[in-house]
Amino acid sequence: MAELVEHGQLFIGGEWTDPLGRDVIEVISPHTEEAIGRVPHASTADVDRAVAAARRAFDEGPWPRLSLDERIEVVGRIKDGIAARHDEIARVISAQNGSPYSWSVLAQALGAVMVWDAAITVARGFTHEERRDGVLGRILVRREPVGVVAAVVPWNVPQFTAAAKLAPALLAGCTAVLKPSPESPLDAYLLGEIAREAGLPEGVLSILPADREVSEYLVGHPDIDKVSFTGSVAAGRRVMEVAARNLTRVTLELGGKSAAVVLPDADVGTAVAGIAPAAWMNNGQACVAQTRVLLPRARYDEFADALAAAAGALTVGDPLDPATEVGPLVAKRQQRRALDYIRIGQEEGAKILTGGGRPPGLERGWYVEPTLFGDVDNSMRIAREEIFGPVICLLPYDDEADAVKIANDSDYGLSGSVWTADVEHGLDIARRVRTGTYSVNTFSLDMLGPFGGYKNSGLGREFGPEGYGEYLEHKMIHLPADA
Repeated sequence: MAELVEHGQLFIGGEWTDPLGRDVIEVISPHTEEAIGRVPHASTADVDRAVAAARRAFDEGPWPRLSLDERIEVVGRIKDGIAARHDEIARVISAQNGSPYSWSVLAQALGAVMVWDAAITVARGFTHEERRDGVLGRILVRREPVGVVAAVVPWNVPQFTAAAKLAPALLAGCTAVLKPSPESPLDAYLLGEIAREAGLPEGVLSILPADREVSEYLVGHPDIDKVSFTGSVAAGRRVMEVAARNLTRVTLELGGKSAAVVLPDADVGTAVAGIAPAAWMNNGQACVAQTRVLLPRARYDEFADALAAAAGALTVGDPLDPATEVGPLVAKRQQRRALDYIRIGQEEGAKILTGGGRPPGLERGWYVEPTLFGDVDNSMRIAREEIFGPVICLLPYDDEADAVKIANDSDYGLSGSVWTADVEHGLDIARRVRTGTYSVNTFSLDMLGPFGGYKNSGLGREFGPEGYGEYLEHKMIHLPADA
């Protein structure tokens, strides 16, 4: 059994502070099903303290009044601190949520460094103030920080999503309260240490691990000016409902059921090599995962066989083993959910091509085999609902118009990809699929461009100047004629 990591304090306003409540969050390893950590469960009284500190820091403190270059200097030290401790961060995240260590290094830890770095690049190049010729005279348009931000992040990519919210918010001059998921609070303590060492002024950042009830209290707090939330559609709707009581601005990054469209001219090896890691990334626990793969009927068997072979070759096991490609799901409820969907898919008439249960030899831990369903119809629940596990659906299509129709026939619109020998043809498909991000003959997420979704996949954008702008208000100042 790994040594139990215990933290007895909360990070409030930049200081390690005793909690006001007595509740505790126990962190359970999804590999061993044993406790690996224990941290305080923030109370609503702790939220009040954190928000009050953030309010004071924004209204009266130096942070919003520093120059952009001064804020960049501090934020740059946070980025460098994460980079210096990236292996430690990756191991902590893998131990908490089952993410394979190799993926945690690249996506969880170094991916977060890239987010912080890209946000600095965007802020440096952003126009915060400009003069324009108005209809009635000269005007000055300013972009000013929105205020106190509640950043609510999920368990699947905790540092990456925290960076997506905190980096632009802090650079814009906002103060923030970060609310990590109760499944993955341990890495947030490392972030608190790094932020403190970087020299953030008093009150600028607080970190409060807590459950949904306390999260709802934070989101509905009257002194919060902006909520940035990543999570499920159901939770996103609730966040929007609660925030609406105070007309609090919201950014919501929610779920996905993204389609990878394989065109008839695609190369089998290239397409499968790109789709497989995009489908089963992070054990299938990724909102952008390519969970629907659309195949031309004329080449369906060829591609299905190749994808089944790729799935069957994935190494499943201990998330901290560098050889592991698929680890356990984060919690027993997620394992049960995935297995329930596998049963539902069979009842609906889909055919299991590989996987379909617990991996042999892994009786302990919340594991599910990488599973590939064939002969899936887009009306089936396994094709329409987000499973958030290693379960992928293959859907045949008749022609290109049918493929685009199936790709768009979803309540979601977050990601997608197309695989073809003709890049310009692929770009035409990309323009026709209604989704917030798309890839042609690759799968990627660029931190200098806007990321977000259509339909139930969310509101607003993260990354790039569009994401940075989510943390700014626009002010118009009328100038005299001779200005």
